[in-house]
Amino acid sequence: LAEGVRLLTLTGPGGIGKTRLALEVAREAAANGEEVAFVPLASLQDPAQVAPAIARALELHRGAGDEEAGLAAALRERRLLLVLDNFEQVLGAAPLLGRLLAVAPGLRLLVTSRALLRLQGEYEVPVPPLALPRAERGSHSLLASVEGSEAVRLFLARAAAARPGFRLTLENALAVAEICYRLDGLPLAIELAAARVKLFTPQGLLARLDDRLELLRSDARDLPERQRTLRATLDWSHALLSAEEQRLFACMGAFVGGASLDAIEALCPEDCGDPLDTLTSLVDKSLVEQRELGDEMRLVMLETVRAYAAERLAALPDASKVRAWHAEHY
Repeated sequence: LAEGVRLLTLTGPGGIGKTRLALEVAREAAANGEEVAFVPLASLQDPAQVAPAIARALELHRGAGDEEAGLAAALRERRLLLVLDNFEQVLGAAPLLGRLLAVAPGLRLLVTSRALLRLQGEYEVPVPPLALPRAERGSHSLLASVEGSEAVRLFLARAAAARPGFRLTLENALAVAEICYRLDGLPLAIELAAARVKLFTPQGLLARLDDRLELLRSDARDLPERQRTLRATLDWSHALLSAEEQRLFACMGAFVGGASLDAIEALCPEDCGDPLDTLTSLVDKSLVEQRELGDEMRLVMLETVRAYAAERLAALPDASKVRAWHAEHY
């Protein structure tokens, strides 16, 4: 944003920390004297409600049906950083943002979304998971190497809030590190897991992570419903997929550690639509990642996302057929 970018979209799966990052950017901008407005969109389903939501955030009072014209008039001479949070379920309103940018040269937009807006001039910043620990069993600096990780520091902070006095020790350091690895460095998953130290030691928690989608839940009253369980966060993303995307997403649950494009195409039934288009859409919606391994492009899911996809695969009427295709391909 400091380099003159006017439309920047923070992308990533649910629970990766897009909103937290956007709020921190907004806080710093406000501290530097910039005008900032924050517009939460998670409760909206209708793209037509985006303009009224922005108008409310800016405390504009216009007549019914006049929201876009009112916004354009109010923003034309204004310098403003507008933060739009959870845009993924109102993507149909993306052209509105393009029109506002065109008429308001002092406007900058910071958007959080699980999918790209696909507007001209859009810059994407994929929000990465937290850095994982580099620890080796028997290392003399085990505690320092584990505690130096972003993921572990978040786990320790949330665990201490749930159980005062909790700290990293030689006895639990490897278990804490492995929990963070198993949860892919995903902040929401780590926070939900750390809250469980009220009931479990890190070693006991690690032993139960195979059932992470049921285990990781929170009763915090100020959390949005979609973030009270890991399953609810993934349900939110899954509900935004087309039938073809849901089908391919489930089939990809068969691949542990990702797969090549050829392998995915071999496993893709006819009702997945065009495999390339459907897969591209899953990448754009932050459910699948591209990674280069040598001269091969590999398509992978975070293990937490893959566990959810595997559940969806198991629920398909022809799940056994999909698994047979998987076996035949390899």
